[in-house]
Amino acid sequence: MAVYTQVDEEELEKFLSGYDLGSVMSFKGIAEGVENSNFLLHTSAGYFILTLYEKRVAKSELPFFLGLMTHLASRGIICPQPLTNKSGEALSTLAGRPAVIINFLEGIWPRKPNVVHCAGVGQALAKMHLAGRDFPMSRANALSVSGWRPLFDQASSRADELQHGLRAFIGAELDYLEGGVWPKNLPQGVIHGDLFPDNVFFLGDRLSGLIDFTFACNDTLAYDVAICLNAWCFESDCSFNVTKARAFLGAYGRERQLSGAEQDALPLLARGAALRFLLTRLVDFLNVPPGALVRPKDPLEYFRKLRFQQGVKNMRDYGVAASGLVA
Repeated sequence: MAVYTQVDEEELEKFLSGYDLGSVMSFKGIAEGVENSNFLLHTSAGYFILTLYEKRVAKSELPFFLGLMTHLASRGIICPQPLTNKSGEALSTLAGRPAVIINFLEGIWPRKPNVVHCAGVGQALAKMHLAGRDFPMSRANALSVSGWRPLFDQASSRADELQHGLRAFIGAELDYLEGGVWPKNLPQGVIHGDLFPDNVFFLGDRLSGLIDFTFACNDTLAYDVAICLNAWCFESDCSFNVTKARAFLGAYGRERQLSGAEQDALPLLARGAALRFLLTRLVDFLNVPPGALVRPKDPLEYFRKLRFQQGVKNMRDYGVAASGLVA
């Protein structure tokens, strides 16, 4: 979450007149994240999140995200629900941007995820994958392998400003992953695509909701597992925590067992996931709009995670015996 587009009081009042949400009590921007403009909205009817979609999110794709949240909630996944206006529409326009109001979920995201958090997100991810099996809509992953080279082209000329040799390092990894090694014919389905700690809420040790589905798409389910493995199972110094990985993978496997082929592919998928977030973070870091209320995330975090994943040989390097996860 972030704020790129400011909303003035007059615009907000006109926009909210189309909803049955009562009077505005407070309204403030949320600085975390990098993708869309988000605001915490407090009205006499309660608390809500107002999102203005920016950057990579095309308006034509919004029905997929909104429909997915509704579908998942109907199957027991706790996630935000879009509110409809007086015309029965979930999608509106504010400040020239597509805009949606969603319900507010209780909880906070874990700044320092522990083993219990990792197990909770593993279980929730597997349940989400199962709940999405009969979702009728489809969206391609624009940030899979074919989308990485264009990102690199946007940032390559300035990559060494962050770290000497980064341009060559990314180029070599991209050449490798584009060279026909990317796993194929693995189970497919709806993935979240961005289930980082700041997109998962907890009340104490109990997971209370999954948020931010703007990267959701159809792709390899184990790729979503790989994204979470990178996001949840490293310490702040980017050292890998085997205990967290074991808890995450074990909890996932108890809900949806990974096949032998998925396990074999996981190290390579984790390399790709690390490169994908290194690239998008690098582009975002180098292109923060002037005046935007946003805190760009450190690209070099994912450089260090990618270095680790390049050395992983099999599931045992993640602290898991293969037999414990095979379907």
